[in-house]
Amino acid sequence: MKFKATVVLLSSVFLLSSFKTEGPKIYHKDWIDFNKNGVKDVYEDSKAHIDDRVSNLISLMNVNEKTCQLTTLYGFARVLEDELPTANWKHRVWKDGIANIDEHLNTIWNQEKTHTSYSFPYSTHAEAINTVQKWFIEETRLGIPVDFTNEGVHGLCHKKATPLPAPIGIGSTWNTDLVYKAGTIVGREAKALGYTNIYAPILDVARDQRWGRVLECYGEEPFHIAEMGKQMTLGVQSQGVAATLKHFAVYSVPKGARDGDARTDPHVAPREMHQLHLYPFKRVIQEAKPMGIMSSYNDYDGVPVTASSYFLTELLREQYGFNGYVVSDSEAVEYVSEKHHVAENYKEAVRQVVEAGLNVRTTFRTPESFIEPLRELIEEGKISMKTIDSRVADVLKVKFRLGLFDSPYVENSKASDDLVHTAADEAFSKQINRESLVLLKNENNLLPLDVNHLKNILVTGPLADEVSFTYSRYGPADNPSTSVYQGIKNYAKDKAEVHYVKGCDIVDPDWPGSEIIPTPLSASEEANIAKAVEQAKKSDIIIAVVGEDEKRVGETKSRTSLGLPGRQFQLVQALYATGKPVVLVLINGQPLTINWENKFLPAILEAWFPSTAAGEVIAETLFGDYNPGGKLTVTFPKSVGQIPLNFPYKPGSQAGQPGAGPNGYGNTRVLGPLYPFGYGLSYTTFEYSDLVVNQKTKQSQSDIDVSFKVKNTGKRAGDEVVQLYLKDEVSSVTTYESQLRGFDRVALKPGETKTVHFTLHPEDLEILDINMNWTVEPGNFEIMVGSSSVDIHLRERINVL
Repeated sequence: MKFKATVVLLSSVFLLSSFKTEGPKIYHKDWIDFNKNGVKDVYEDSKAHIDDRVSNLISLMNVNEKTCQLTTLYGFARVLEDELPTANWKHRVWKDGIANIDEHLNTIWNQEKTHTSYSFPYSTHAEAINTVQKWFIEETRLGIPVDFTNEGVHGLCHKKATPLPAPIGIGSTWNTDLVYKAGTIVGREAKALGYTNIYAPILDVARDQRWGRVLECYGEEPFHIAEMGKQMTLGVQSQGVAATLKHFAVYSVPKGARDGDARTDPHVAPREMHQLHLYPFKRVIQEAKPMGIMSSYNDYDGVPVTASSYFLTELLREQYGFNGYVVSDSEAVEYVSEKHHVAENYKEAVRQVVEAGLNVRTTFRTPESFIEPLRELIEEGKISMKTIDSRVADVLKVKFRLGLFDSPYVENSKASDDLVHTAADEAFSKQINRESLVLLKNENNLLPLDVNHLKNILVTGPLADEVSFTYSRYGPADNPSTSVYQGIKNYAKDKAEVHYVKGCDIVDPDWPGSEIIPTPLSASEEANIAKAVEQAKKSDIIIAVVGEDEKRVGETKSRTSLGLPGRQFQLVQALYATGKPVVLVLINGQPLTINWENKFLPAILEAWFPSTAAGEVIAETLFGDYNPGGKLTVTFPKSVGQIPLNFPYKPGSQAGQPGAGPNGYGNTRVLGPLYPFGYGLSYTTFEYSDLVVNQKTKQSQSDIDVSFKVKNTGKRAGDEVVQLYLKDEVSSVTTYESQLRGFDRVALKPGETKTVHFTLHPEDLEILDINMNWTVEPGNFEIMVGSSSVDIHLRERINVL
């Protein structure tokens, strides 16, 4: 069912039916008397300009009310003790209002304390949110509505909402239309449930494969991230819900991949910061107009980002034109004094972040913990009322843009049951899971398997009959989930015998220490592997499902090694030794250094962290009902010793070693990636031809049209992700060997040819020149078209004056 979010003024009929109350008569046909004075004030007038409404409301607010608009109240069981309003609320700081309430009554899958009967059915939640909103409108002096926020990077973080794969899987689809659709689903479901602001997408550029949050990023390349993030933002906000980008800024390259309580120290030079890490934020802010930004908890060059006027004011607002409000990531404010030590105490940290441009403190602490020191600072004259008014105005403006002062409630809560996780949404969830799969190896076309020619199938590995990885702290809870084993068993029903042996646990008892000092297998570990080997010898094909789970990846979970954890490598080696063909299915949140596996095993399918349809879509793919077409958005290194190893990269950064001459003393390191950026195989083959580059003029501000043909030369329908790269041959500063500047996922039937068109705009040719200005420098550029960053099929040089 298609649902369009519209702002409709509340009618007295709706209110009488939905909110029977003895309270004040504040609801009128075309306005709400929020301050209960019997007069339609400017801020209550839907026909007045938003700026006038904001100014009028601020003029009516006292200091207590203003400071309450600068912090978050975390929802039920996180900070808020109550599911619904109580009499005690009149004695809490939010009696004067609150900026937003985060994750209220949503149910987080692995945090039992958050589970609540108000999250499902969906209409029950909508009614509960209405009840909370009603309290703030009717029981506070000015009746300022609440912005209800929630997470949404794996799908909406709500019980039984539509599940999405991890962002690294979404990125691997390279399908911008699909990502836009995903955004519309998240936004529609949020709106129907009463949420008005979604913390998504994540625009961090994942440049260290050891980092635990690689799975929460679209990839390592800024242009690709910008394109995906733009569509997710546009999709969410098309439903009348705010999108809040995270994590701003330079968050994703912590020193040694360590984050969280460890200092982050990105150690990124200014030019690299702007060209790589800020590029997606700049583009998405300017092209999709998100209403929210989340400031990160790291420092940059010694200055905490959340206390930096350069990041929060000069860059965000003055240069990029951001006009929403900024929330802090958890503990970002507290870290200013407690971790970064640039403030002598927490109160001084509060002063610094407000002065820098932070609008709303968001963390798992009471709102009083921020509001009380803020009020003291105002009373002491250490923060001006002009600054406070400016910060409050940003928050109120978003609330007006969201229509909260005209239509603050979910108007038809019963309709919510038909608007969340529909049959069409479930079909979409499966499709985006399919398109996220990346085929890494397929020696002698072992895949797809023919189920009719198999009698005995072994599905083994610690993740074969596991589903925990299909859920996320940032995604839906309690959807039914299918393991890979169950998916294969269901698929092969009545055609082949499917056996399951676990083989080993995800990690051994000494892990991760055993990655540094190996320990011998215990008797039980040897026995478990032996059971898998015994069954493997009786089988025609072995499907080994290995990798990581949610306890091995995520925030603060950086790794020191990228090999298969625990005893999984020993299991895979033992299976290979049987002589039976082994298909490796990877469940993982970051690239793994699977060198031995790539050399000896005939087929490898990368599944990332799929969502609840994991078993079904992986079975369909292994047996050929679906032809995988995803491509990698992160480089797979051969060793952690190669890191940093990413695309794009500078000239010479991945050069070899001299084998002869005065410095030729022999090789000491391994070179090149295991799998490069943009890589992915298919069950069919493709051919590129007829590159045409049309420079309308040679002037630097002229668009350049690029077209070429791609043909499916195989016998199966399939998708090819075509990629356009650009190389600036000579520039005033050292820049990247090449940069991604266009991509498209093209579906082709056997023998079918399609013409693909790209347009390069002047900004696609820009670099930060020697004077730190964005400039298209004159000279030669090479346009390259291919199926990965290294597999280039077509080239042409152009000259720009």
